[in-house]
Amino acid sequence: MSRAFLRDDAEGEMPRRNYHLPERTDAGYDRACARALLEAARVNETQLAERATGYYWGESLLKPFVEELRVEAEQQGDDRLEQLARRFLA
Repeated sequence: MSRAFLRDDAEGEMPRRNYHLPERTDAGYDRACARALLEAARVNETQLAERATGYYWGESLLKPFVEELRVEAEQQGDDRLEQLARRFLA
């Protein structure tokens, strides 16, 4: 493929989102990271959230928080967030 069609800097054009994460030393950091990963997946920006949080999709440490968020989503009727949480937990 011709380099004329490759955009080496395309990643730099990706939208930057503020995930409103607390300090890493904050007791709520991991829960906030779980929410950030799920919300980013909703808008197809998982990789950005992984960079911002330092956690990858499916991180076992975050699964208890994702389960809490799944239950909340189910109670609130947020089918998409519930679906994403189930995928994270799989």
